[in-house]
Amino acid sequence: MKRLCIPVLIILLASCSQPGHPLSGKQKAQVTKEVETVLNDYYNDIRKDGLLAEFEYLDSTADFFWVPPGYDRSLGYDSIAAIIKQNASTVRSIDNKWLSLRIVPLSKDMACYTGKLESVTTNTSGVVNSMILMETGSVIKRPDGWKLLCGQTSATRQ
Repeated sequence: MKRLCIPVLIILLASCSQPGHPLSGKQKAQVTKEVETVLNDYYNDIRKDGLLAEFEYLDSTADFFWVPPGYDRSLGYDSIAAIIKQNASTVRSIDNKWLSLRIVPLSKDMACYTGKLESVTTNTSGVVNSMILMETGSVIKRPDGWKLLCGQTSATRQ
């Protein structure tokens, strides 16, 4: 029995260490297109429906985390959800536009992205705040579509 276990163990370990199959150029282009569309839809929906539209795009699993502007640590889904709900009632409109966006497909169902965006927010008192933001994140394809899995957004100088 011992002699049989050692070869089986070696085969199992060897198969676990093999790298995954790289994506073809066509697959990379498809993932890039899908993720770019989702990230644009995300901001279009927020522009149209307000901050609560974010919930459709956030991964609600325990794996989710984000570092919002002004925070020095990552927050889980429940904390981010509370911040969104709290801020939703104080924001009249928000207009985020990508100034640059780079997407790196990692697999058919995961990608990383980084980009610079302009964010113009108007609160319920009519005060307008314009910021340039840098955002880096990972997205994952779930059964109901691409979701923001983790990342960070930080304010930069204009």
